[in-house]
Amino acid sequence: MNSNTFLVVMAGGIGSRFWPFSRTQHPKQFHDVLGVGRSMLQLTVDRFKGICPMENVLVVTNRDYIPLVQQHLPDLLPEQILGEPIGRNTAPCIAYASYRIAQRNPNAVIMVTPADHAVLHEDEFRRVIQQAVDAARQHDILITLGIQPSRPDTGYGYIQFLDEEASSIGPLKKVKTFTEKPNLELARMFVDSGDFLWNSGLFVWRADVIIKAFHQYLSDIAEVFDEGSTMLNTVLEDNFISRAYTRCRNISIDYGVMEKADNVFVLPADFGWSDLGTWDSLHRMGHHDAEDNVVDGNALLYDTRECVIKTPSERLVVVQGLDGYIVAEYDNVLLICKRTEEQRVKDFVADVKSKKGTGYN
Repeated sequence: MNSNTFLVVMAGGIGSRFWPFSRTQHPKQFHDVLGVGRSMLQLTVDRFKGICPMENVLVVTNRDYIPLVQQHLPDLLPEQILGEPIGRNTAPCIAYASYRIAQRNPNAVIMVTPADHAVLHEDEFRRVIQQAVDAARQHDILITLGIQPSRPDTGYGYIQFLDEEASSIGPLKKVKTFTEKPNLELARMFVDSGDFLWNSGLFVWRADVIIKAFHQYLSDIAEVFDEGSTMLNTVLEDNFISRAYTRCRNISIDYGVMEKADNVFVLPADFGWSDLGTWDSLHRMGHHDAEDNVVDGNALLYDTRECVIKTPSERLVVVQGLDGYIVAEYDNVLLICKRTEEQRVKDFVADVKSKKGTGYN
């Protein structure tokens, strides 16, 4: 395990498509979504063990969630939890963590991961991540992990790579294009072509390389953190970050840097990945019974197939005659929705907020 390897976990999102399980006060990264006794945040940190020392783990989250992070990861010191005053997407989040790490260790290799993704094959995941870390340590490149697509999914972004040997660094492929969530016809073309991968949102790079990229492609954000870099890792950090975030625009690292830079490489991977962004993705990842249901809770099912049932263990739920539904209960909300209509969940949340108040979202 190399002391120059750092992990940044992005844990500030709300995950509204997973409502009512994921709520503003308790987002999905703090839930045991897979029913395995560990929250998504805990599972995320677990899978990097052996690659990154625990003292080199940083979790970036909304300041309101700092107590939740401390509860789920009690081994972290307070200075390992970076509180954002407001959400500004992934670019300011990554800039904050990268500048802070660089100030502490200029030779750092940084791995960046969302806190709420699922990985089924962790040994393969660690092997691939170590490949990326080794490549980032040797080359001035920005690496993203690309997942071999198993279907034409319209919920993921896609990465096209160049397959020429001259455009490769070992197993890494030079990136040609990024495409955000395509329509179904385009997604089918991407998968059939064989030179597109799903964009996992997992990144690996050296601290100096990503900071140089901020200067080149997001100079306004770089300027903010350049001015305050000496305040990081000091008692002045919180006040600086409160001011800095008001000056940072809301922009993703993909749009702000990765789609523009000419030194971006993708490492093709297949380790049973899902972003678990929707109820349907939980149905694909979960343990299926004989009728293709995924059940987490105290439930009895009759004449029911291809459903997702996630309910509190202290409540008995009896379901009869449903085919392809989501039945999800958490706290004071019960959702019953067709799996094929789950894209409407965000509309439900908006309606609930406008008609029933903020106590349900």
